[in-house]
Amino acid sequence: MTHRPIKLCIAALGGQGGGVLADWLVEIAEAQGYLAQSTSVPGVAQRTGATIYYLELFPLAESQRAGAEPIMALMPVAGDVDCVIASELVEAGRVVQRGLVSPGRTTLIASSHRSFAISEKSAMGQAMADEAGITALLRAQARRLVLFDMEAVAERHHSVISSVLLGALCGSGVLPFAREAFEAAIEKSGIAVSTNLAAFADACQRAEGGEQSGSGVGDSAAFSKIELPQRARSPALQPLLDRVHRLPDSVRALALAGVRRAIDFQDPAYAELYLARLERVSMLDERRSRGDRGVGNDRALTVAVARSLALWMTFEDTIRVADLKTRAARFARIREEIRAEPQQLFGITEFMRPRVAEIAGTLPAGIGGWVLRSPRVSRWLGRWTEGKRVRSSTVSGFLLLHSLAGWKRWRRGTWRYRQENAHIEEWLSRIEQLAPAHYPLAVELARAQRLVKGYGETHERGWRNFSMLVSQLDALTARSDGAAVLARLHEAALADEEGEALAKELAALRQAPQPAGAPDTASA
Repeated sequence: MTHRPIKLCIAALGGQGGGVLADWLVEIAEAQGYLAQSTSVPGVAQRTGATIYYLELFPLAESQRAGAEPIMALMPVAGDVDCVIASELVEAGRVVQRGLVSPGRTTLIASSHRSFAISEKSAMGQAMADEAGITALLRAQARRLVLFDMEAVAERHHSVISSVLLGALCGSGVLPFAREAFEAAIEKSGIAVSTNLAAFADACQRAEGGEQSGSGVGDSAAFSKIELPQRARSPALQPLLDRVHRLPDSVRALALAGVRRAIDFQDPAYAELYLARLERVSMLDERRSRGDRGVGNDRALTVAVARSLALWMTFEDTIRVADLKTRAARFARIREEIRAEPQQLFGITEFMRPRVAEIAGTLPAGIGGWVLRSPRVSRWLGRWTEGKRVRSSTVSGFLLLHSLAGWKRWRRGTWRYRQENAHIEEWLSRIEQLAPAHYPLAVELARAQRLVKGYGETHERGWRNFSMLVSQLDALTARSDGAAVLARLHEAALADEEGEALAKELAALRQAPQPAGAPDTASA
């Protein structure tokens, strides 16, 4: 036989219809007079793994002419695949890593959207994959790349991503079949035909035009280019916006996001407190730039504090959790995610297990502190901390959470607020002390705030690790590499929940000889 089979590989996540897409392709190929073989290797359910579908297609007429059936492979071979279809950006990177995409042969069709892996969601710090790096890799390794946000196309047409992938494959011209053959397979399925055909047509047109675009998720450069409004939503908020505009250019977008977050968390007065604290730090950068014209004007300290301060001031207490769970936007998002019809009912069950510390943190500061200092009261209150199931989609469940969210007006008097506010002031004071002589160390301390997040045990672990880093500051000011050491300790603290990596780094730090003391003047 002189003909070579057409070889396709599909990498799809659980629930994305990779099997449906493979079945469609087999049906299309057989209807067009081709022999088709399809195999699959299932991965772990949902986002922890992907199922690999492999197809080989061979013209039946050529097989009959040769008087023998073709021998087809059961699994793809590196460097021998004509087309790879990936339903998500990182999955596209995985198939490239496996060698299934080659510059001399393979057309790569991939969605640029992200479905975050469990390792990305559960990491203690920033663990998102480098999307720009993955996109550059795809462009370098594929003979031809068709890349756009296919999930967004599917949602726009109320369809599924498998129909979008099929449309992109049709538009790419990899298969020698007419568009009508693809559409006939969708029509024959009899399921959501109109919406699937609309999504198919949209994707087919994009692929024919060679559209290639990234997802834009996590693009910090794009965030920095956000254009600030000149007028606030209401006259009462205009003074806050004016103060944001008076900040340095490199800080304004972050500061505006922080102001909006503080208002959402509490009220405009809380946003004023956020800006007052940020302006204190901005003055440190201003003095530094005036005092030494050779240090540049990147405002690294103010940028780091703008982000960290906004996150810390909007800490997660029980009031915040209840507020987020009862928002109309959340119900609308869930309805859209499960694709419920306008008149269709659905239920939401919240699994909650507040500990004594969370309960005490919501109480007035005096009472909350007394509860935590009293073992007897804490044991008694612990009887009520077993796991609870609250159906927030019912009237009683919603009113329970909504009432708790309404305690926001008294938040400033709670024990948790008093504790967090004191910790924030201590952190800012230490930054102010370090900045004049140990600027890079102050920047690293500002960045280390990301260890303090969440609530319950997550918050306790983060605060413990953060406190261990702060305890090293006095010793680090005597080192010429103090900022680099703190950054290394910071990364170690994010390495594991048990703190083993941090403990090893601290032990090594105590045993290692210290370099001669010198002002920490390295660039931040």
